[in-house]
Amino acid sequence: MNKVQQLDTFRVISEGVGRFDVQGKTCLIPEMNRIGCHLLAGVFHGFGINATVMDTYKGLDLGKEFTSGKECFPCVVTLGDILQFMKTEKERLGNRFNPENYMYFMPESSGPCRFGMYNKYHRIVLDSLPGLDKLKITSLTAEDDYALDGLIPQEKLQGFYKAGYLSVVIGDILDRLLWRIRPYEKNTGIADTFINQAMEQMRESFAHYAGEKNFSGILNDLVHIVEQGKDIIDPQVPRKPLIAVVGEIYLRSHLKSNQDTIRTLEGYGAEVINASIGEWVNYITYDQVRLAKTALRLNVRKFHLKAVRESLLKYLKYNLKLFYQYVVQRKVYRLVNTYIDIRGDHKIGHLEKALKTDNTFSFDIGTEACLSISSALEHAHQGYDGIVNIFPFTCMPSNLTSSIAKPLMAKLNVPYIDVSYDGSYQPGREAALRTFMYQAYQHFNTNGRP
Repeated sequence: MNKVQQLDTFRVISEGVGRFDVQGKTCLIPEMNRIGCHLLAGVFHGFGINATVMDTYKGLDLGKEFTSGKECFPCVVTLGDILQFMKTEKERLGNRFNPENYMYFMPESSGPCRFGMYNKYHRIVLDSLPGLDKLKITSLTAEDDYALDGLIPQEKLQGFYKAGYLSVVIGDILDRLLWRIRPYEKNTGIADTFINQAMEQMRESFAHYAGEKNFSGILNDLVHIVEQGKDIIDPQVPRKPLIAVVGEIYLRSHLKSNQDTIRTLEGYGAEVINASIGEWVNYITYDQVRLAKTALRLNVRKFHLKAVRESLLKYLKYNLKLFYQYVVQRKVYRLVNTYIDIRGDHKIGHLEKALKTDNTFSFDIGTEACLSISSALEHAHQGYDGIVNIFPFTCMPSNLTSSIAKPLMAKLNVPYIDVSYDGSYQPGREAALRTFMYQAYQHFNTNGRP
């Protein structure tokens, strides 16, 4: 490829990926965390924006067709999802199909994680297919704490942000409600049926109340669901070993990509809690606070007054935002915990201190390894009976997590297992998870329930 072709490719990517206004379009949301994505779609609807969560994993063969196998597995899955959706829409609408009527929503992150390149690569693939070059990719980035500027009108930004964050928290709680009740359900299958209905109810609740900023109405609907969920638990079933899941955010959240590892562990007698999406959102904001604080110190030393002012304003802005997120998260979890015991999240600052205690790792390195290593340590100290690290095959941050967390867990005598996925079915997976659960039961019987 010569320089002209390279410049043309960069131009196409910059023009086809960015913060585009989603009003008047159908916003296509890839499914990662199943419940949370549907609640987010409800938020979009509440603000008058048509949004749909795409069917997932049905286009995996398409994703593999346009990738080499060296890419991060979530990139393959999400590419297959958008290609399959557009193919299905074209077959359904025929001559009425117009890719410009859609907006593909694919956020990104910075740093060494390949997530930052998904939408760029997707752009290149879409541009190679007739007509799909007209489909724009709208994106948010972790570099500015997923700011919403450009997606919706300025006057709606604050309301959308508050409703969106609340949908993340409630999505986490519905997940944790399922994981709390399913291992103890009175009749097999009723917890899954219940949570599917609950997801639809809360999606409608966000669609109805979010645009009006009536968050009390949303919380009232949540309380009603939690009260119903509590009744599914059979009090005669004794508590089970408690397993914590950490790892790469997509794989640990996407049921089909991780072959429903949580359900498999439950089948071997576990109660499982997965790391939340809210934890990641809070981490991104916390990281902006850290960066602004570092910039402020450097600019004060250099006596750059204008830069000092800018850094201070950023520091205050992100601190206030993080404070608001913690207040909302704590309020909702406390509300739910008056009805049923759902475990909450750690504060990100506390997780950083946990790493600093023995100089285990540094938040300066970044990536999800910060959260996974520190969360594994905290769960171990809290008496959890095992740690599962779920990640895409070849994922650098998660392999880094493994290299540090595995010996730490061995030192603390807490069972630990790495489970990587690339779309293939490994014959030894079931045996490995079964063996892990045998060790977790030994830990549980020796130490009791936290």
